[in-house]
Amino acid sequence: MPSPHVTFLSAPDESVAGNILSVDLAALADNYQLLAEKSGAATCAAVIKADAYGLGLEQAAKALWAAGCRTFFVALPQEGARARSVLPDAMIYVLNGLVGDSSAVCADYYNSFSLRPVLGSYEELDLWETYCASIATPLPCALHFDTGMNRLGLGRKSAFMLSEKWKQNPPSFIICLIMSHLVCSDQPHHPLNSQQLDRFRSIRACFPDVPASLANSAGIFLGPDYHFELTRPGIALYGGLAIGDHPNPMKVVATVKSRILTTRNVPKGWSVSYGAQEITKRDSRLATLCIGYADGYLRAGGSSDEKKGAKVWINGYEAPIIGRITMDLTIIDVTDIPHETVRRGSWAEIFGEHIPLDDVAHHAGTIGYELLTSLGLRALRRYL
Repeated sequence: MPSPHVTFLSAPDESVAGNILSVDLAALADNYQLLAEKSGAATCAAVIKADAYGLGLEQAAKALWAAGCRTFFVALPQEGARARSVLPDAMIYVLNGLVGDSSAVCADYYNSFSLRPVLGSYEELDLWETYCASIATPLPCALHFDTGMNRLGLGRKSAFMLSEKWKQNPPSFIICLIMSHLVCSDQPHHPLNSQQLDRFRSIRACFPDVPASLANSAGIFLGPDYHFELTRPGIALYGGLAIGDHPNPMKVVATVKSRILTTRNVPKGWSVSYGAQEITKRDSRLATLCIGYADGYLRAGGSSDEKKGAKVWINGYEAPIIGRITMDLTIIDVTDIPHETVRRGSWAEIFGEHIPLDDVAHHAGTIGYELLTSLGLRALRRYL
């Protein structure tokens, strides 16, 4: 018996697991290979921020390295430190730049883990320059230029001014990459895509000898003009839909299953779950799953009399959610499924091979990115 003082974030084994998250690392590697092929002559990197989109940074990083990836992107320095612990020889860029205060302590943290900040403001340039000069060591970094997102990044005029300045007085750091971020690449015909491409080309002309990067997952599928020297896929690696209204060519990486706790018969005309938002339209058989919004199964994906919610899959049958998703539990309508198929202890697929991730996200009014990165810590995790 385990000590009563042991605290488990997730179930210690399947016998007491309410939910299971399976991560197919072979599918992740295959997705990387497909994206690398689609990237053509460009090198294909991998974005592993947000705990590799909720699926486990260390495990994903090792699988991607084994698949041939050598350049990785995270959002925060602590994510970079975690990645460095399993990727001793990788190039690791921190997309959010120099996160922290304006002191050498902040910059020293990056240096200690050999992280490359993506610098997108004059304040960051000054801090990195001052730090590199103080240790008399030119450290690598990337420069981020804004071409339409208006989130992070230096302006286009800055590209010309900085390039002219550095021709006369080179900086104390090494510029290894220039980059920008596409705004509407999931909409292939959006006019902003070509506008951003033109803007980025003008920026790139200021730094002709520095590798450049523009394409995210969807940007890879926009074609070679957007690839430059480095592509940076994220969501597509993990099986998510990169481009709307197109078939998803990526393999399923994440599968979430939830245990059925109980079933019950409910007469026609009874309300189900909080708020009495849905009423049974017939004599029904309902099942309660051991998953809720505390596990990342978003509350907005629930059902009501006015709006139908997501579905789950049980042994060859689909079953719709009925009523609101609650913190730890979700109710589904299994009236049309054979009784012997649905009983206490059976498993229902929340999303995976049979219920696409992005379909569930759609019912919750969001995108696959949010659903994956919202996954809680209570599910038993299996890496295949």
